Amino acid sequence: MQVMKWSALALAVTAGTTQLAFASAQSESKGFVEDSSFDVLNKNYFLHRDFRNNGAGNGGSADDQNYRQEWAHGITALYESGFTVGTVGFGVDAHGMLGIKLDSGRGTTGTGLLPIDSDGRAEDEYSQAGGAVKVRVSNTTLKYGNLMPTAPVFATGTARLFPGTAEGFQVLSSEIEGLNIDAGHFTSIRDGSLSTNRDGEITLAYAGSIDAQSVDYLGGSYAINENLSVSLYGSELEDIWRQYYSNVNYNIPLSDSQALNFDFNIYRTNDEGSALAGDIDNTTWSLATAYSIGAHKITLAHQQVHGDEPMDYISMDGGNYGDSIFLNNSVQYSDFNAPGEKSWQLRYDLDMATFGVPGLSFMARYITGSDVDGTDADPTGAYAGAYGNDGKEWERDLEVKYVVQEGAAKDLSIRVRHATWRSNNDMSLNYSGGSSALDEVRVITEYPLDIL
Repeated sequence: MQVMKWSALALAVTAGTTQLAFASAQSESKGFVEDSSFDVLNKNYFLHRDFRNNGAGNGGSADDQNYRQEWAHGITALYESGFTVGTVGFGVDAHGMLGIKLDSGRGTTGTGLLPIDSDGRAEDEYSQAGGAVKVRVSNTTLKYGNLMPTAPVFATGTARLFPGTAEGFQVLSSEIEGLNIDAGHFTSIRDGSLSTNRDGEITLAYAGSIDAQSVDYLGGSYAINENLSVSLYGSELEDIWRQYYSNVNYNIPLSDSQALNFDFNIYRTNDEGSALAGDIDNTTWSLATAYSIGAHKITLAHQQVHGDEPMDYISMDGGNYGDSIFLNNSVQYSDFNAPGEKSWQLRYDLDMATFGVPGLSFMARYITGSDVDGTDADPTGAYAGAYGNDGKEWERDLEVKYVVQEGAAKDLSIRVRHATWRSNNDMSLNYSGGSSALDEVRVITEYPLDIL
C-alpha cells in the first residue's frame, strides 16, 4: 500500500543518522521458562450514567431508559513465556478473563461492563481466553494470535472491565537505538467486556457496524534525545479509509522542579476502496502545553477538526470503547471530534507526594467545543444527518486516585471519576443515547499481582 511505503520510508530516513544499536535481546535470552512471567489483575468496576433529560433508549428494555448502572468484578490472568535460547527464539503468550456480575438490572444495562443475553439481562458471569505464538530474532519479534495492539491507528480498548483483543499478526522491532517499529495485520476484534466472540467485526466508533475485513498498519516512534520524540503511523481499514498519524512530544526542563511540555497530534483520514462509510476527507489535530512546578501541573489544549464528518476511529465489536484516538481532547466521555469542531481544554493535576501523601493525586479539567457543522456530510454515507449546523458541547471531569505504596496491598489502586457533559441539539445525540445532558460516576479498583 502507498501509505505503508510512505511510512516505512519516513522511518528509514529518520533512523538513517543513528547507529545500529545495542545488544541483541535474543542473545541475552535465559530460556522459555526462566524469562517467563505470570500476572493476575483483579479489577472492580462500578459505573453509573445518568441521562439528565431522558430519551436514552440505547440499552435496557425501555426506550426512555434514563440511567444505566452496573457493578462488576473482573479477573485477568496473563502468562508470557520467555524465548528459547538460540539465534531464533520461540515462545507463547496466553490470557484468561473471568467477569462476574455484582449488580445490574434489566432497565439499567448498557454500561459496557457486562454482555447482555437474549432477554435483555446482563450475564451473571462470562469468561474468555486467548493466546499467541511468538518468534524473536535479535531485537525483532513476530507474534500471531489473540493480541492487544496499542498503535495510535489501531489500539484495542481498555476503558471497561477487560482489554479488547484482536486476531492477527504483529511485528515489533527495536534494532536501532531509539527507534521502535510496530506493524500489524488484523482480521477481527473482540471487546473484552461485551463479547466472547473472537471473530468480532472491526467496526467504527461513530459510523457503527460497518464491517471491515482487515486492517493493516505500519509505524513507529523515534527518541531524538531524552526530551524530544516523534512518531509516525499509517493504516488502511479495508474499503473504508486510509489514515495517517503523527506526534511530536517535546519536554523542556526549566529547573529541578519546573518543566514545560508540548504535545502535538494529527490525524489525516481519507476514504479508500469501496468507501463503505461514504466520502471521508478529514484532518484533525490537537496541541497541548503543560507547565509543571513541584506538585502542580497546568495544561492548556486546543483541538480542531477539519472535515464534514467526525474524526472517527476503530472500535470494538458491540461497543465504542476502542482506544485508537490519541488526541488531547478525547477525554472521559466525549472525544470532541465532531465535524468542524473547535475545542479548548484547561486541566489541573496535583500530586500529593510533595505534601507527604505519596500515591494520592487529583485531577480536574474543563473542555468546551463549538462550531460543529455536519450538514455537508456525504448524503449517502454513514454520517449523513447525524449533526446540525451549530453544535456545541462541554464536559467537566474530576478524578481522585490513590495507589498503596507499601505493605501487603502494595500497588492496589482506587480511582473515583466524575464527568458532567452537556450539549445542544445540533450535536449528534445518536452517540449519547438520545440525551443532551448526562452525569457519570466511575469507581475503579485495581489490584495487580506478580505471581512469577
